[in-house]
Amino acid sequence: MKLAILSRGPNSYSTRRLKEAALKRGYNTKVLNTLKFAIDLDRGSPDLYYRQKQLSHYDAVLPRIGASITYYGTAVVRQFEEMDVFCANTSNGITNSRDKLRSLQILSRHHLGIPRTTFVSDKKDVLPAIERVGGAPVVIKLIEGTQGIGVLLAETIKSAEAIIELLQSQKQDVLIQKFVAESKGKDIRAFVVGDRVVAAMRRVAQGQEFRSNVHRGGVAEPVELSAEYQETAVKAAQILGLRVAGVDMLESTTGPQIMEVNSSPGLEGIETCTGLDIAGAVVEYIAARVDFPEIDIRQRLTVSRGYGVSEILVREGSGYDGKTISETDLRNKDVNVLTLYRGRTVIPNPRSDRELIANDRLLCFGKLDAMRGLLPPKAQRRRQPRVRNLESDTTK
Repeated sequence: MKLAILSRGPNSYSTRRLKEAALKRGYNTKVLNTLKFAIDLDRGSPDLYYRQKQLSHYDAVLPRIGASITYYGTAVVRQFEEMDVFCANTSNGITNSRDKLRSLQILSRHHLGIPRTTFVSDKKDVLPAIERVGGAPVVIKLIEGTQGIGVLLAETIKSAEAIIELLQSQKQDVLIQKFVAESKGKDIRAFVVGDRVVAAMRRVAQGQEFRSNVHRGGVAEPVELSAEYQETAVKAAQILGLRVAGVDMLESTTGPQIMEVNSSPGLEGIETCTGLDIAGAVVEYIAARVDFPEIDIRQRLTVSRGYGVSEILVREGSGYDGKTISETDLRNKDVNVLTLYRGRTVIPNPRSDRELIANDRLLCFGKLDAMRGLLPPKAQRRRQPRVRNLESDTTK
């Protein structure tokens, strides 16, 4: 395998460790400065030049794109994708994760815990927004920021108003977020590679500092995550389109709350804390994907017109619950079951004698018309009315 690590910091700990891990495993590896690429576009032949020379062939790319060059960096990654080079993180995944608002918007439609968050532009909307997230204290965050930079805790509504007004006057977009009191000064960093968490640590702030980032003086300790926290971390990374990610979570009374998903997570803190070879896990994952690439069925839908992928819910009383897959008429309808999801259990390529139960979810490939007939009518999402204060109403 020939691997390119996109990084402007060849001597940084993370870049050095990743290169060492790849060379140790016998892979031809080079660190390439992201800003030294030129992107050439022509009909049917996307190409890349590096330091004025046409780039040679690479099997895989591991992007380490800094926040300051997100636009150009993701353009380079996108060009590699168009050239059919495997990218450990996609350009879309990096873009999704880099913007805190965008990432929370994407995650909010899924059943994953996130702190209640609001985003406003008009000064008049600030007070109502603070009230909607639960009142002071609140966390105020810049849309883009790393290593705890641009994250502030406002203890009172007045201080929150002043901070937001100042930041907005400087043309800075900010998020207003509920303060999870029980997790003050600590959080969880889960390092996700592919479909598993390879390491995790708990970061604890020191002194009066509420930000637990190691760069802010936080102390890290290794931690064994429960299945719920592991599942949340992996799902968050996958939803945003990342294969290698650092998922930061708060430990709340209601379970994991996702704060942020990082597409270029640092290795020094978590490798030092856990003693694990995380760089090696990343490199081995990339090598496995190059040797045995994943097939995106969506890219092949044009091969058979009218075919596609859909998820079917086994409803109680639907005629499918209590039957084995072979006893259903799915195969006769030209529908094949690829994966069965039962609670937290994932069963790929389930056997035909597997009995289905209510609330099973089936990922299927087949005739779109046939699968459309198996889906329940789409229920309109209704907004729940807020409970009004009857006592105050009666006094009017």
